[in-house]
Amino acid sequence: MCRLSRTFVGLCALLAGSACTPEPAQPPVSVASGSGAGTMAVAAPPETTPSATRIGSTARNIGTLDDIEELSVAIAAERRPSGYFGYGDPATPEQIAGWDIDVRPDGKGLPPGSGTAEQGEALYEEKCSTCHGVFGEGEGRWPKLAGDEPLTGERPEKTVGNYWPYASTLWDYVHRAMPFYEPQSLSDDEVYSVVAYVLYLNELIEYDFELNQSNLAAVEMPNRDGFFVDPRPDVVNAVCMEDCKNPDDIRITWDSTELGVTPTQHFQDDVADAAAPAAVASATLDDAVGQRVYDQACKTCHGPGLAGAPVVGDAPAWAARRDQGLDVLVRHAVEGFQGEAGYMPAKGGQVQLGDDEVAAAVSYMLQNSGAAD
Repeated sequence: MCRLSRTFVGLCALLAGSACTPEPAQPPVSVASGSGAGTMAVAAPPETTPSATRIGSTARNIGTLDDIEELSVAIAAERRPSGYFGYGDPATPEQIAGWDIDVRPDGKGLPPGSGTAEQGEALYEEKCSTCHGVFGEGEGRWPKLAGDEPLTGERPEKTVGNYWPYASTLWDYVHRAMPFYEPQSLSDDEVYSVVAYVLYLNELIEYDFELNQSNLAAVEMPNRDGFFVDPRPDVVNAVCMEDCKNPDDIRITWDSTELGVTPTQHFQDDVADAAAPAAVASATLDDAVGQRVYDQACKTCHGPGLAGAPVVGDAPAWAARRDQGLDVLVRHAVEGFQGEAGYMPAKGGQVQLGDDEVAAAVSYMLQNSGAAD
């Protein structure tokens, strides 16, 4: 079947070519008329050579099926659009550079730049201390960054000082993922400075030591030899091939929000004196859902006002947004929005939330800011 298809493609290509190639004119010959009145020019009869076959108006020697296949493949390759699979365009160097930002343990991938702990201290306090503490002690259950406690206990507390194996990959993580509410917003020099301060908190470099592209990978981390390749398979469970659960019957009946796995209360503590949210006025279902979603997805930024987010309790700020229309406000919360004052990620980064849940959270924040009407 495949061979016949390729043959048909080849024949179509030949037919298409014949439509553009005019047939050579036959030379006229002189013959005598029956009356002897003179001569007239007529065309010579077409040749009837068996080795040639006419396709359209052109005589071609088709040859074997393999010849046709070869011709059709050549034509297809010539007309194939860009891209490996025949669609799309090759990535440009600029597009590749935008994604190729990883830094390896040996330091390959580090960009030019430098910074000291002295330069990074104020930046760390501004961008990082809300979650990680002024001295890297960690706020609530946010990661602790500083400390050299041993990892031999039943529930060891991991820090950069006692767990992280490479200083260069610390730079990679801070660069790509921090600050939590505004990742990849730091310049390369700022990342060097923040990383230098974190290493200084762990007593791994001096306060005035300049960290840069050439020496960062040489910083020896205490746990550099504490990792090994795990030879065990990734999974051990057998693949379910029969009597499997119907995915449509699976329901989420509970989540871990109430356990405080992602703490948020400390954000509110920082601004309690300035603008503390009012207590929940009622226990309706919408209020309960709104408060749950607020605690889970919104409080991180709308508590202290990170990334330009309006603080819950700031009535003028919320009234200005309410005046745009509740539908506009909810759409921005659901789809994400880049405003003049800051950036609102879609659903607060919690993409598993339903649109109704996000709307309930918006309503909750308006009510507790005195801007519901």
